[in-house]
Amino acid sequence: MPATNTLSIPDLAGKAVLVTGASTGIGAALALAYAAQKSRVALHYNSSREAAEKLAKTIRDSGGEVFLVQGDFSVPADVERVVEDSAQHFGRLDGLVNNAGGMLGRVPYAEQTEAHYEAVMDLNARSVLTASRKAIPWLKKQGGFIVNTSSIAARNGAGGGAGLYGSAKAFVSNVTRGMAKELIGFGIRVNAVAPGTILTPFHERYSTDEQIKGMVATIPQGRAGTAQDCVGAYLFLSSDLLSGYITGQVIEVNGGQLMP
Repeated sequence: MPATNTLSIPDLAGKAVLVTGASTGIGAALALAYAAQKSRVALHYNSSREAAEKLAKTIRDSGGEVFLVQGDFSVPADVERVVEDSAQHFGRLDGLVNNAGGMLGRVPYAEQTEAHYEAVMDLNARSVLTASRKAIPWLKKQGGFIVNTSSIAARNGAGGGAGLYGSAKAFVSNVTRGMAKELIGFGIRVNAVAPGTILTPFHERYSTDEQIKGMVATIPQGRAGTAQDCVGAYLFLSSDLLSGYITGQVIEVNGGQLMP
């Protein structure tokens, strides 16, 4: 975990932050980044236990504070337990990063099943509502932030077979706006980050080399992004010092691939 050359954001120090889906990819980069800001990190994972434990050890070895918590975010009861256990562990919750999600396979609309719909929506949409609802009473105590992970797919209809995932992320983007209106009166800011083509295990699992080459060809910056490319937007939206008058926004991080 970088410590000596990391930009310091003083108001994140000591904050208790739950990052969901934090064992790999963008979530893992975020867990490291919040820890580098001296936040107290609740690191959620589902099946990638080994990766999560390795990441937690890295944070602890660098002097950071981390709470490891497992849960299946397609199951509402698990979502509630993860949020509550994290808040109880720290005795407070200052921030929630709703990052858990996944495409769950490329399935064309003509081949959609009810089971696939429920799986995709439960993991990517319902979990955001459930986690946020459970976190809100804790956040109301002193104010705080929610940062949701949306996607470029929320605006462009997604690539082949990923349309339902894109629709779930469009739901997340609009929930971000509605929730921002309801919660700002309690000192809770709600925003989202919409990554573009980011080279993480997500694309390793669901995209072929040819598909990735096709996506990169549409990016003005000439390359796919990395998890680290996304970190700054999340930290910015988490800090009252940097973004205290920003709420209900979706920041696109895509190298110019989409300019709404």
